[in-house]
Amino acid sequence: MKCLVFAAGLGTRLKPLTDRMPKALVPVGGRPLIEHVTRKLKKAGIEEAVTNVHHFADMIEEWAENQDIIPMRISDERPLLLETGGGVLHARPFLEGCGRFLVHNVDILSDLDIAWFESCVKEDALATLLVSERKTSRYLLFEPDTMRLLGWTNIVTGEVRSPYPGLDPHQCRMLAFSGIHIMSDSIFDRLEDYARERGLYEESDAPRFPIMDFYLSVCAQCNIYGVEACGLNIIDVGKLDTVELAEKELSRLEDSSDNDK
Repeated sequence: MKCLVFAAGLGTRLKPLTDRMPKALVPVGGRPLIEHVTRKLKKAGIEEAVTNVHHFADMIEEWAENQDIIPMRISDERPLLLETGGGVLHARPFLEGCGRFLVHNVDILSDLDIAWFESCVKEDALATLLVSERKTSRYLLFEPDTMRLLGWTNIVTGEVRSPYPGLDPHQCRMLAFSGIHIMSDSIFDRLEDYARERGLYEESDAPRFPIMDFYLSVCAQCNIYGVEACGLNIIDVGKLDTVELAEKELSRLEDSSDNDK
């Protein structure tokens, strides 16, 4: 299995650190975030990684060229930051033909057993989202028995997004997304169709859109599942205060990363 590491973001919540480096190279425990993720991939037997670049792209490219953890390709988004959906589609040349691939945000540290997660993927899944029970304002909504994605809700505003009219969030499993998912490489044609139907290619040769918008638009026609990782320890290292938390929790996360969830 291959992996796409999302590393192109501006890292605005990590300023002033990201005024001089990309989020991917912010150090935690003496190593950049992208190295923590890459070492986790190698431990799980990932064959090759692709990382997208935009903000301080040259610095990430230099790191990728000098590391010897796993082979790493570069999906170049210098001209335009393509968001998550556009980023997956732009990386198509590096990922198509591999069957399925992992997608992992560079700023997510966890004790996830990636091999366990892969073993949970169903044959008919277009995408499988790692989710867990944790407090947040935004939740994905799943059918309780099958764990098929039905929609999304913001519990603060009461907004519900779903292709199913009148969906009641309280009749669904409400779980938080981790920023880690596994996609079938059959997803690329559907991403292309989604972008063309919305005229996104008229704006740019490389369409820009969030992957969650795509998931919510196709979940009534395609099998998009959630896999709940019970007891998952996860840190979103997206803000300065979580960098400090990650420093404190890193050894515990790494010590328990092989445990089944």
